[in-house]
Amino acid sequence: MAAAVRRFLIGDPIPTAHELYHRLSKVQALAVFSSDALSSVAYATEEILLVLVLAGTGALQLSLPIALAIAALLAIVGSSYYQTIHGYPSGGGAYIVAYDNLGKAPGLIAAAALLIDYTLTVAVSITAGVAAVTSAVPSLYAFRVELCLVAIAFVAWANLRGVRESGTLFAVPTYGFVLIFLALIATGTIRVLTGSLAPALSPEMRPPMAGVQSLAWFLVLRAFASGCTALTGIEAISNGIRAFEKPEADNAGRTLIAMVVLLATMFLGITFLSRLLGVAPLEHETIVSQVGRQVFGTGPLYLALQAGTAAILILAANTSFADFPRLSSILARDRYLPRQMANLGDRLVFNNGIIGLGLLASALVVFFGGQTHRLIPLYAVGVFLAFTLSQSGMVRHWYRQRGQGWRVKAGVNGMGAVATGVVLVVIVASKLIHGAWIVIFLLPICVLFFHAIKSHYAAVADQLSLEGLSPEEWGDLASRRRHKVVVPVSGIHRGTLPALRFARSLSKDVTAVMVDVEPEVTAGVRDKWLAWGQDIPLVVLESPYRSTIGPLLDYLADLDRREPDRGLAVVVLPEFVTATRWHSLLHNQTAQLVKKILVYQRGHTAKDRVIIDVPYHLRR
Repeated sequence: MAAAVRRFLIGDPIPTAHELYHRLSKVQALAVFSSDALSSVAYATEEILLVLVLAGTGALQLSLPIALAIAALLAIVGSSYYQTIHGYPSGGGAYIVAYDNLGKAPGLIAAAALLIDYTLTVAVSITAGVAAVTSAVPSLYAFRVELCLVAIAFVAWANLRGVRESGTLFAVPTYGFVLIFLALIATGTIRVLTGSLAPALSPEMRPPMAGVQSLAWFLVLRAFASGCTALTGIEAISNGIRAFEKPEADNAGRTLIAMVVLLATMFLGITFLSRLLGVAPLEHETIVSQVGRQVFGTGPLYLALQAGTAAILILAANTSFADFPRLSSILARDRYLPRQMANLGDRLVFNNGIIGLGLLASALVVFFGGQTHRLIPLYAVGVFLAFTLSQSGMVRHWYRQRGQGWRVKAGVNGMGAVATGVVLVVIVASKLIHGAWIVIFLLPICVLFFHAIKSHYAAVADQLSLEGLSPEEWGDLASRRRHKVVVPVSGIHRGTLPALRFARSLSKDVTAVMVDVEPEVTAGVRDKWLAWGQDIPLVVLESPYRSTIGPLLDYLADLDRREPDRGLAVVVLPEFVTATRWHSLLHNQTAQLVKKILVYQRGHTAKDRVIIDVPYHLRR
């Protein structure tokens, strides 16, 4: 039943040999890897204005110069990542580039920064998408957290169905948003030029808040830092090169150029219109909604704009759902994350990474109450740290390669490293007390977590290594040892007999053990044992405090002490298995509990005990 439901929701398994047929075309890849970057135009301008308005409405006129500076930075970073794509055609994420060229510590810092940023991307994009919905339908504002959780579950489900299916599913809303947004910019500009939409009068120079005027330049820098959220997602294409159809690097490079051009056009366009129309941030309505109402009215085009904005913001989380599992799998391959993160699921996607990201983002949404503005200060710190480390690593990469034109390539990446490094300093300085400190605090914790996992795997490998062992001596020693078999029983019935017979087949030295919790039951077992015990001695253990586990563990420990030179102590557990899972809730599950305790309990030595489960299946 569970398998049928799984196939209905996720689809039939895909053979590994078909992986090449499930890669993305450039059109699909733009929808999958660019939705995060493209969606940022829906809130990046608003984040600039939210800071500038603190210095008085007259400061809003600085939004366009700030947007131009961000667009220039976008061109630099885009050019740098174009270089990265061709320098690492098999996938050049910040972790790989920094690890290969700068060392282990910078690589792990880049990985931690990206994992944190991908989680924040999901939370920010989903909450911003729901904000677009609640702007159009204010009655839904009280249910914003619930709507966010449903949206996260939807995007996770779509990704569990496979990369190609999610690309096809998200292509229509992504391109629909691009078209309606470009139409908004074109229509608004034409209407202003033709006089059918009168530009708003310059906003009245409202006095700044007390104490703010002396901090004007700091507010400008903070507004710039907030607007730099428009650059988040730029690295996604270089991380996901292997998801492209062949030739992967060429297709990824062309897709990156298309994304940068679209992003710059849309970001500058909405900032220009918002400045021209004199809109200012409102608590319950976004900047895009205000501009849309003035340009389109409140008719179908406005509703299409809001629907498209909500869709792209929600689907922007798809970029993280594509990259977070992929990066997690690489870290797991290098033994810095649990190995399960590297397992490909039925649909050739990393299921554990997708589910893990969904749970982390959901926790953030609940903790911050579904408020985009509370999440934004945490945003962009990680991504710009990863930008800087990646571009610095590429400079060293070109220097080491010294191929044709390496100086130009190193110069492009060097310029990108300097630019993103300066922005990183600005972001940290301006957002530190507003929440950026949380990300800075989490980074070393994540790196320590990576090292702890790596150390565990190294210790396991060392203890499992065959170094120092001789096959002949080990085999000879094992053949000379006799095994002691212990069969814990709670009664004598059809479920016990197969375990006793199996124990007898393993060794001549078999003992059945029963803990005397209920004297009447114990007396009944003793009466039947001569007939059904298969000549196996029965030892009854006293239990004055009615504990089943304690006396059994004491007996096994005493056995270890009394017979230190014997072979393995084999514990054979009889267990009856109910016909349905819910029937098991009606039973004590003692055998399961004993098994788990014995597995993790160390006896005379770590290798002295074997636990064998002998199930007896009950019929319906």
